[in-house]
Amino acid sequence: MIVEWNHHLFSSDTVGYPWHPRATYIPQETHDDPLAHYLHTMDERGVDRAVIVQPEPYGDDHTLVLDAHARGPERLRATALFYPKDSDAPRKLEELVKCEPRIMAMRFHAHRGKEMYLDNFSDAGVRALWEKAAALGLIIELHIGPNYAAQTRDLITAFPETTVLIDHLGEPAYGTIPEYAEVLALADFPNVVMKLSGLDHIAGDAPLYLSVRRFVRQVADAFGPARLAWGGGSPAWVRTHLSDWPEADVTHVLGGNLVRLLRWPEAL
Repeated sequence: MIVEWNHHLFSSDTVGYPWHPRATYIPQETHDDPLAHYLHTMDERGVDRAVIVQPEPYGDDHTLVLDAHARGPERLRATALFYPKDSDAPRKLEELVKCEPRIMAMRFHAHRGKEMYLDNFSDAGVRALWEKAAALGLIIELHIGPNYAAQTRDLITAFPETTVLIDHLGEPAYGTIPEYAEVLALADFPNVVMKLSGLDHIAGDAPLYLSVRRFVRQVADAFGPARLAWGGGSPAWVRTHLSDWPEADVTHVLGGNLVRLLRWPEAL
């Protein structure tokens, strides 16, 4: 089973689904029916299930994700995005999850050039939102740069039963070597999982990005087959960069680990 955790839905209907006033970017590609387009793309690529990631252009307005899930595809789940500096964010998160239980994660953004969401992971607003997500049984998704990795340790320690999923190998291009060592150190926590994605963020030799194969293996070996998950890009990245891993381990990375973490039934 192959599970993707990376796709954003963008609608060409900017009246029904307007961009958020605090949008950090506006996407170039939109679709009249983004859900139908993505389901078709999943079928073409052999992706069985997916977690739709709430995109930054919509901010904390989850209308499009909610409308997509209202159409009933059980092969989909979704993430949430809220602003830690908004004191009402924990309440909004709880209401969202009550409205749509297939919201499975709360995503935090923080890396160089994207400091508008939070100043530090020690901020009271960050802790309140993390604590609420933990109480709701959500996964914490971290789209962070290496310079923020050390800041997350206290919260990871405080909520050891809460799974933490790091996006895109921890975005190594946004940090220094000493900072990235702090990303690798997060592998010491048994509740931290790394996404094998974002290879195109650090290399230019598409489609397989073999130039970073040794680096990818260093990260993969640090987290191990039970705490590594393909997130997006091409599933071929997994089979190429982990070509000497046992097939059972590769299967876990391609989807089995996410099915387990998301408590997804094997049969839908």
